[in-house]
Amino acid sequence: MRHRRNTTKLKRTASHRRALLANLACSLIEHGRIKTTLGKAKALRPVAEKLITLGKRGDLHARRLAVAFLRQKDTVKKLFEEVAPASAARQGGYCRITKLGVRTSDAAPMAYIEWVDAAVAATEAAAEPVAAEAAAE
Repeated sequence: MRHRRNTTKLKRTASHRRALLANLACSLIEHGRIKTTLGKAKALRPVAEKLITLGKRGDLHARRLAVAFLRQKDTVKKLFEEVAPASAARQGGYCRITKLGVRTSDAAPMAYIEWVDAAVAATEAAAEPVAAEAAAE
């Protein structure tokens, strides 16, 4: 029975699971949106949201905790300078999971996981040139 067991094991050992989640989190920070299986996306969401919380704190200890988990200094720099400030006004729920259906090869359920505020910033950036052209006319 799995009463009060919150960790999804993903059929991996603890060290393998930690490395997998760290790599997925690095990819999410680097690209803003990644396509993965639904189980991995659901396991990644709490990890990514805790990293955003560290990024919003912004102090040295939070940065060291993030480096200890992610093991990539350039990704931590991007997290603290770009990704976390975009979510500064939000109190939680920084990630969005969008189901895509099943993968053709093995029928695994697939999903996109992305930052909620990065998508908003991208649509605002795309709307700015259109608004500038309309104002010029």
